[in-house]
Amino acid sequence: MIDLPQNAGQHMTREIAEAPVVFAASVAQPVALPDLTELRAIYTVARGSSDAAANVLSYEIMRETGLPVTSLPPSIFSLGEGVRLKDAAVLVVSQSGASPDLVRSAEGARANGATVLALTNAPGSPVEAAADCTLRIGAGPELAVPATKSVIGAIGGGMALLSALVPAYAARAEASAQAFAALQGQTLPQTRAILAALLRASHVYVIGRDTGFGAAQELALKLKECCALHAEAYSSSEVLHGPLQLVTNPLLILILDTEQPEVQDSLDTAEARFRAAGGTVVRLRPSDAGATGLTPAAAAAALLCLTYPLVLQTALALGLDPDRPTTLAKVTETR
Repeated sequence: MIDLPQNAGQHMTREIAEAPVVFAASVAQPVALPDLTELRAIYTVARGSSDAAANVLSYEIMRETGLPVTSLPPSIFSLGEGVRLKDAAVLVVSQSGASPDLVRSAEGARANGATVLALTNAPGSPVEAAADCTLRIGAGPELAVPATKSVIGAIGGGMALLSALVPAYAARAEASAQAFAALQGQTLPQTRAILAALLRASHVYVIGRDTGFGAAQELALKLKECCALHAEAYSSSEVLHGPLQLVTNPLLILILDTEQPEVQDSLDTAEARFRAAGGTVVRLRPSDAGATGLTPAAAAAALLCLTYPLVLQTALALGLDPDRPTTLAKVTETR
């Protein structure tokens, strides 16, 4: 048995519990946008968990606005001269607002003609200073190295942005924030079985579709950084190609189902194929914990809120302190 300090995981435990309140406040924040009447495209710039949140938001924004939304690598600004961005907005998502490459991205995007929107958790950060408009994640201090409540808050902040872009969306966002409150203190009914499977697992696939794919990316990242498990995220539309072959080795498949009607066929097919090939498959839905009536982005955030405790408990059972992964730091200063 590996001895852990008595306070192992205490920050992550508290911050996961705070996530529903952070989400509701972030969704409800007022947003005063600059003039975007000529807007033709939105680009996101982020890394790590923030990039997963940005992926969730990209699907929601595309569906509601009809605008193309895609990710730009920070290196095109930090290592190069950037790209032409006339009539575009660039959403820079950063918990700290301090990573040098994201600061250079905000500055470079603005210099290349973009309207820069900062979504950060650190008031007065360098990213905010380079932006035309700031949205607040509003998570407050986050002491655990792995981000949890700030990821949930980033999705909420993106929904507030979308409410400002598409006023008809605001009522659905508000209803989602109210429904999200049902997650406070709730756990998944499959918790014991999932924990047992994670403790046996050497390889994990996390599968999603649409906003659920961004959630899958974030959960796979958390399993890596907190539990040192080999985990990979796939869209259910892609995983049935070459990656399906890995099920011939022991493989745990976690399917994150946002309960959108249009993704059910794809998730059903992936589940059936993995089960037929002998994989251990668990499908998770927000309604498993009583959360219903969510927008797809809110459903993705809800799935993270419900699965973060599984990551925490798995890490502790493996003798790892999820608050302090040995090779990671809170602010990653990539360039």
